Parts: sequence; C-alpha cells; structure tokens
Amino acid sequence: MRTVPLGGTGKEVPNVVLGLMRIADKSDAEIRELVGTAREAGIDFFDHADIYGGRDHACEERFADAMRLSTAERGEITIQTKCGIVTDGPYFDFSYEHIMGQVEGSLRALRTDYIDVLLLHRPDALVEPEEVARAFDELESAGKVRAFGVSNHTPRQIDLLKTAVRQPLVANQLQLSITHSPLIAQGVAANMSDLDQSVVLDGGGLVEYCRINNLTIQAWSPFQGGFFTGVFLGSDEYPELNAVIDRLAAKYDVPPIAIATAWITRHPAGMQVVLGTTTPDRVAGAALGSDIPLTRSEWYELFRAGGHRVP
Repeated sequence: MRTVPLGGTGKEVPNVVLGLMRIADKSDAEIRELVGTAREAGIDFFDHADIYGGRDHACEERFADAMRLSTAERGEITIQTKCGIVTDGPYFDFSYEHIMGQVEGSLRALRTDYIDVLLLHRPDALVEPEEVARAFDELESAGKVRAFGVSNHTPRQIDLLKTAVRQPLVANQLQLSITHSPLIAQGVAANMSDLDQSVVLDGGGLVEYCRINNLTIQAWSPFQGGFFTGVFLGSDEYPELNAVIDRLAAKYDVPPIAIATAWITRHPAGMQVVLGTTTPDRVAGAALGSDIPLTRSEWYELFRAGGHRVP
C-alpha cells in the first residue's frame, strides 16, 4: 500500500481509505471482517460522518460496538469523521454550537478520546469563519481533534475559512471518478468554446489549488458513474470504458476495480481513494490499485473512454 502525505501534518497515510457510511445494518462479524480485510491490505484509515446510518452517529456507533478497540488498537488507526450536514431539512450548520455538539457525539459513539481528522461536510452558505475558528481552537486545545479539513469546498470557500481558522486545513474530500471528473476535465479543455467540459464547476482550478496549498484530495464515489447513479464497472452504459479497464486489468493481473482505483492514485496530486463498498473482496481488489504504474497513455486512454475530450 502506497502512502501519501496528509496535508502538512508530516503524517503519511494510505492512499486508499475505507469509508464506513453503509455499515448501519451490518453485524459485528461482518464489520470486523470488512475492517480486517482492509487492515490486511494496508488500509488503516477509516472515514466516518455524523450523519451516516440514517440517524446521527449510527455508523460511528456500529463501528465502535463491533470493533471494541483497545487503547493500543485505537492508536494503530486513523479515524476521520465529518460534521455540518443536518438531515432534518436538509440544511448545513457550521455554527460553533453545532460543531461542538456533533464532535462530542462522535467521540461518544466512536468510544474514543480523540478524532484524528475532522472535516466540515459540504459548504454552509451561512458560515461565519470566526465561529468555525472558535470551535476548532477549543477542540484542538482540548486534544479532541488533531487535524482539520473540509469536504466539497471550492478554493474561495476554503480561503474564506482561512481568514479566521488558524489551523492548517489538511484535506478536501471531493467526488471524483473516471466518469465524474470535472475537477480534472475542465482544465484539460480550458477556454474551448461550445464545449460543456470547459465550463468551470469547481470554483476554478480546485485540484491545482489543493496541490499548491497542501490539501490532500480524498476522492469519494470513486466508482460511481455520476452522483449515486450506479457504478460504471461492468455497466452496459460504459462499454468502451470497461473494455479498456478489462484490458489493463489483464495486463497488470489485477481485478478491474484496481484499475479504476489506479486512475485516481496515479495522479501526481497524491490523492486518497475513499471506498464505499461493504464487500471485503472489493476492498481487497481496490487496494491492489494503490500503486499500479499506469503510463500517461493508459491514464489518458481511460480518461477518453470515460467520456472526456482530449483536444
């Protein structure tokens, strides 16, 4: 498993992460098998959010109930969680009170004294950076959160937070897959008239911004065709793409899911791929894409087959 820097923390983390948003209805044994498979593959980074599981902290709680980590075991892994989405609405809330309350809830649910990484989950249009800064300062000084980041934020939204937040933001979790990659595709086709791909959807140069400002990009829904529209792997909707993936999978002697992972991990930004599957075999297969040395021609062939224009 290849590692990448986590922002400017000096900490090296695996470039494949296990996301745990779908474990609410899994048994203890199923969760332990899933996590155990990830650990065997070199994945010691686990992604949560307060809203995962249908009620606040449901998946965090299931993880803790199933794993029952000792102090030593807790120290061997990185736990990341997110807050800011209120499902009763829905709406977003980056107020001091909401951040503090949700973090306390996550700590109780996870049965831990600290969260390694806390992300703000989707932008709050009513954000007041000073309130976020106050919450971050108190959580850091109390030792309850060790690093902070964001999810689905544009460059200007991050800059706004940085007017008050003094901690370095270490990560930005963003939707990215071969077929859903406006973050990358826009830059390839910049300034081309009458081409939808050239339209800026991310606030402008988000991948480059994260590289310049030392934010680790965490790619969520890495195998989805679009916004939870179904996976492209093996789908009849993407015959050309799957033909390329299958050919490369045979070349590198890995399952197709590893090639889909490798398309993201090959990018020089040093991204992390956030897996959402609860199938242990798929976790093990995806992990094999951690360090596949796709050539430039192979990477761009996948990009073109995913439906993107290379001028």
